[in-house]
Amino acid sequence: MDRLSAVDASFLYLEDSSTPMNVGGVAIFRPPAEGFDHERLVALIRRRIAFVPRYRQRIRDVPFGISRPVWVDDEDFDVTFHVRRSALPRPGNREQLDELVGRLMSRPLDRSRPLWEMYLVEGLEDGCFAVITKSHQSLVDGLAAVDIAQVMLDTTPDASIGPPDVWKPRPEPSGAELLTAALTEAVARPAAAVDLAKETWHDVTNAAGSLGSLVVGAVETVTGALSSVIRSPSMSPLSTRIGAQRRFATVIVPFDEIRGIRAAAGGSVNDAVLAVITGGLRGWLMARGEAVTQGRSLRALVPVSVEGAGANQVAGFLVDLPAGEPDPVMRLRQISFHMNSLKQSERFIGADAIVSIAGFGPPTLHALGSRVGASLARRAYDLSITNVPGPQVSLYVAGSEMVEAYPCIPLLQGQALSIGITSYHGVVCIGLTADRDSMPDVDILMSSIHDAVAELREAATVGRRTLRSVNTDNVESA
Repeated sequence: MDRLSAVDASFLYLEDSSTPMNVGGVAIFRPPAEGFDHERLVALIRRRIAFVPRYRQRIRDVPFGISRPVWVDDEDFDVTFHVRRSALPRPGNREQLDELVGRLMSRPLDRSRPLWEMYLVEGLEDGCFAVITKSHQSLVDGLAAVDIAQVMLDTTPDASIGPPDVWKPRPEPSGAELLTAALTEAVARPAAAVDLAKETWHDVTNAAGSLGSLVVGAVETVTGALSSVIRSPSMSPLSTRIGAQRRFATVIVPFDEIRGIRAAAGGSVNDAVLAVITGGLRGWLMARGEAVTQGRSLRALVPVSVEGAGANQVAGFLVDLPAGEPDPVMRLRQISFHMNSLKQSERFIGADAIVSIAGFGPPTLHALGSRVGASLARRAYDLSITNVPGPQVSLYVAGSEMVEAYPCIPLLQGQALSIGITSYHGVVCIGLTADRDSMPDVDILMSSIHDAVAELREAATVGRRTLRSVNTDNVESA
């Protein structure tokens, strides 16, 4: 049996009735001539699930909470419980699909079973179908989105679904065995807690040291150091108490549009995407009657992979999005400058370092550390934006071509919006996860993002033409 890591356990302790820690997304598929059905999807998952053995395990608590929970094989595992079937009523449009995704992501997963679900959604008006995936964050890496969706996708339409899977669950340990294992581990590794504390101290003081701030102490050191790294953002309608229900909305942008903006105005593809999101947020704020004056900004947590580190190592850059800047090209340049300065100075908050606060001791301290981290996060930023590049070739599920894929990122208490972005085969897919009560106007944000693309493209093109004209005039006069 495997014990949950401090990071994985933290996601369990962070979860409550208003913040289900479900991560996943929705993908749209075009079926082959012979069609696609629920039985075919079940058969595929039944064969491929051997590549993600954690998806046949459930969480078992240790008696009296003397140690972190463990993963145990689910002796009653039933793939048909997890792979479900749904359908949209006519006309089966995208608004109905987005509404379904929001409702499904609002529901906590059943902790007595493996922490994932998958839905085949039929009845889309264009003859396509959708697959919604939903996994607990303790099961997957939220940034890389490595979940069961990874193993069901192929690069060719005629790939085999795989050999028959012969799986026999290991007997579940008894309560006495769990207690014995926990106590034996504590006796065998008495310095584990001290080592973990040193590791956390090292991560936090490195981040704090880059800002010249260091506080001496134990728990006070962790809290004080992190507080020095982050400052309170300006008040915004995104920083508010949220409920249990979610809205989900999608925006699709041709990748060539983003490349064209980058070519005309400079910066990276990621900078251009952030500038588009900033323009969309600016339009949304103005539609709400908010004062969007020069200097107004929204602070975003932008997780990025740390170069040269493992797949689970990410850094969370805090980026001030210049929503108050009226010139779209200037917004892009400010974002590009800010991102470059952050990367060069390496002043970032390591996501693992923050969550590692929960690693000091038994579950009670895990819960305390997670809630301290969540409290700090509410003051640190207004929204999170993850931008993960995807493959630029077609992917398939049992012969069905995937045409779009939208991430769904969970919300923390106090934050009404998270944005997930994936580029895939010529398009940029943007998934907006929002609190249902505080963001009834998420559709306005959708249209504002579309408007921001057109605005930035036009401004960048005009600016490049003007620059060329000036350069030509200078050459002729010379």
